[in-house]
Amino acid sequence: MDFAILGVLEARSAGRRMDIGGMRPTIVLATLLLEAGRVVPLSRLAEAVYGEEPPATGRTQIQNAVSALRKLLGEHGLPEAIETRPPGYLLRIPPDRLDLHRYESEVRAAREAQGPGEAAEHYRAALALWRGPALAGIDSEVVRAAADRLAEHRMAALEECLDVELSLGRHRELVGELTAAVAEHPLRERLRGQLMLALYRSGRQADALEVFRRGRQVLVDELGLEPGEELRRIERDILTGEMPVSRAPANAPRLLPTDISDFTGRADLIDSIERRFAESDPDRGAVPVTVLAGAPGIGKTTLAVHLGHRLAARYPDGQLFADLHGRRVGAEEVLDRFLRALGDPPGTRPEGLDERAERYRDLLAGRRVLVVLDNVADEEQVRPLLPGSARSAVLITSRARLAGLAGAVHAEPGVLGPEQAAVLLARIAGEERAGAEPEATTELAALCGYLPLAMRVAGTRLAARPHWSVRQLVDRLTDEASRLDELHHSGIGVRAGLALAYEQAGPAARRLFRLLGVPDFPDFAGWLAAALLDEPFFAAQDVLDELADAHLVEIDGIGRGVHARYRMHDLIRIFARERLAEEETGEERRAALGRAAGALLHLAIKARRRAGWPVGRRTLPPGVLYPLPDRQADQIVDDPIPWFERERTNLAVTVRLAAGARLTEQCWNLASSAETLYGLESRRADWRAAHETAFAATVRDGDDLGQAVLLLGDGNRSADAGEFDRAIRAYEQASVLFLKLGHTVRAARADVQIGVFLRTTGRLAEAEEVYRRALAVLREAGDQASVGNALLQLGHARLAEGDVAGTRALLAEALETSRRAGSRHVEAQVLRLLGDVHRQEGRWDAAIEAMRQAYDLTKEVKDPIGQAYTLLGIGLVHLRTEDLDAAAEALDEADRLVRGTGDRMAEARVRTAIGELALARQDPATAGEALRAAAAAFRELRAPADEARALGLLDEAAMTRR
Repeated sequence: MDFAILGVLEARSAGRRMDIGGMRPTIVLATLLLEAGRVVPLSRLAEAVYGEEPPATGRTQIQNAVSALRKLLGEHGLPEAIETRPPGYLLRIPPDRLDLHRYESEVRAAREAQGPGEAAEHYRAALALWRGPALAGIDSEVVRAAADRLAEHRMAALEECLDVELSLGRHRELVGELTAAVAEHPLRERLRGQLMLALYRSGRQADALEVFRRGRQVLVDELGLEPGEELRRIERDILTGEMPVSRAPANAPRLLPTDISDFTGRADLIDSIERRFAESDPDRGAVPVTVLAGAPGIGKTTLAVHLGHRLAARYPDGQLFADLHGRRVGAEEVLDRFLRALGDPPGTRPEGLDERAERYRDLLAGRRVLVVLDNVADEEQVRPLLPGSARSAVLITSRARLAGLAGAVHAEPGVLGPEQAAVLLARIAGEERAGAEPEATTELAALCGYLPLAMRVAGTRLAARPHWSVRQLVDRLTDEASRLDELHHSGIGVRAGLALAYEQAGPAARRLFRLLGVPDFPDFAGWLAAALLDEPFFAAQDVLDELADAHLVEIDGIGRGVHARYRMHDLIRIFARERLAEEETGEERRAALGRAAGALLHLAIKARRRAGWPVGRRTLPPGVLYPLPDRQADQIVDDPIPWFERERTNLAVTVRLAAGARLTEQCWNLASSAETLYGLESRRADWRAAHETAFAATVRDGDDLGQAVLLLGDGNRSADAGEFDRAIRAYEQASVLFLKLGHTVRAARADVQIGVFLRTTGRLAEAEEVYRRALAVLREAGDQASVGNALLQLGHARLAEGDVAGTRALLAEALETSRRAGSRHVEAQVLRLLGDVHRQEGRWDAAIEAMRQAYDLTKEVKDPIGQAYTLLGIGLVHLRTEDLDAAAEALDEADRLVRGTGDRMAEARVRTAIGELALARQDPATAGEALRAAAAAFRELRAPADEARALGLLDEAAMTRR
């Protein structure tokens, strides 16, 4: 079978044209043929058939079209031509059975030919394969875009062919072909110049000048532009008689390395760069320069070479290539090579850098040459290598961003996506092999961090060892300690590229790079650099930015200024840990960790204060905190809850590392400082392991204060789980330890919380006794905030006993005390309970007013549980006043706030109120559902008073249904 797309799509078997079917299978086949030998994602096929918004059945329709094509090809001897290869399909046909492949082969042979005669033969053979516009008549934007690219490639090949044939003196034979080509493409100045040359060298000077005149008129009328420099030069040379009768072909160097046949992905980036070069005006503006910057191993060189070959047709006067190896190759050496390639005689070649750069620019003037400069270190290295004429273009790769190159367009290719990574591995290691172990292939790509160099090495190792399974290599890469050793084959490895980038960095940047392996955070903010280096904030930021410029760290793209986040690629992080172990002593590593933990603790304490959470007044021992500058620290934690959320993983990591390094004081303080966050944000399960790690460290090192503080956290978690007896025991142990240490106020605060647990389980008398005993200690100590909280809790107990007047008196004192102490959390809770008192007294307006004030405070201090309880109270007031719509609004919002917080008590109380609302609306079924869930939760939480209320309402719902 033969396939042809350089014209109307045809599939022929034994010389007979096959009927492909409707437009859908035709588009699918056309798309597969355009990418023959490469996997085409199913999403790409759907876009080709349906555009950007395929229907819901689009995937199925594409699969049906592929099935139909398989059947058709199978009937003509190709049953396995279309293979399923995640994430799509691959059309496998011999290269010589597709006209596009034969065309590309002939063009490549023409460009590599030893002489112009041989080149002309190959060009003509290539052009003869065209039967009209590529894929004519196919209604698909994807296919038409590809066809347009092929048409541009054909015109470039035609122009190259005509250049070669003009150099062979075939002027008269070409006049007719050129006249027709210019008529069809009146805006292509290169074709018009070739026609002028052919006419002039055929003795038709006047006709040549008339071609120029007509071309100028077309350009002015249609584009408002004058002809370009090259066309004007040809006219000028004809008028002055300086145009030679024949023109020897100039040296057209082809220095690009071989393109990689299994190049994968980057389609969008390649398209954008090609558009940039296509849209550049060769007669106006500066030389188009594109910089591909990225981390070692990201595939910059491969991409640049691939782009160079794709762009070669636009630059027929040659393609220059030089690898500058960072700083190891100077511009003067590169210029010597380029001048030699451009045909500059050795005896006349200047010696100095400036003189060579001038000669280089002179030789390139008026010529269309692509200059590819690989592994550039900095701007100064590349400036002498820039052409002076905008007809040429420059493509640069560098680990640095080269922001100092004025007018350059910068692109940063990232790692491949999982689908592209799997395709690349399959192409290198073998389609059948990867297809036999798809899960292992996916794991292998992930272990390589989707880094193209790493995947190329891994794929090559598999290709070199056909007896290995993909799973076997996955198992070898699982151990991070040896992963970089495994990612090495035949002199190519990931570590070598990373080492070169590391060695080129400055001393401070290398040290920071190593020390970033100490905390080993998945992502981090700039303040970490100051702590690790023990340097001023902005000086450390400059060092971090040097690493970012070298792409040894990545900028995360979220946040600016002090909120900017950074990360390391997985393989780069492994390399950083290698350098850390090799170049830093154990004491230096421990000191760096201590500074990082101290800075994080400093910020956590500031964040707690900013959020209005309690912060202990104890003075920490020297060296525990690492204070950052106040201005920057305040900016960092300006919005404390989001800050805690961004750093929560790093907090847990630091607790674990600090425990291992015996930085016990920092360890337990960090664990304690973030506990409120994990309560608010439903991260308690995440935090449990870190909390237990910190507690074990305090026990190991005999830190009684740390044990006591962490026991409080253990008690809170037990209470959240409804294990109130365990919570009471934890708080009692903490209280004993506090008293042992002489911390009577802390012991009293713990006792107040014990009272809360006793009250929740219905042991009111015991709770009141504990409250009063603790209150006496707190009053004597003058701890106003804690006094306010103790009065609040005692008020809860008195209200549960039915003592409304006594409760009101306690709350009045609690409100005054909490306001005097600036304790907004306690003030909000006092106002909420005061609203409950007003509600029970039937003072509806007063109740709503108190609860509105409470709600505003809970929003201010970002306390969603407090907001939910306040809305619950507001909803109950509206229930009593029979404003059911207002009640529903408040309770729905309360329900939204408590869901997912992990506070089962709050959830159950809100569900109880929702059940009561449903009863008021004569909806016993909804009421029963809500109340049964609430009663079950109260039973598990061992809250008998709440359970009894829910069960009473449930009985009412049952009677209503009867």
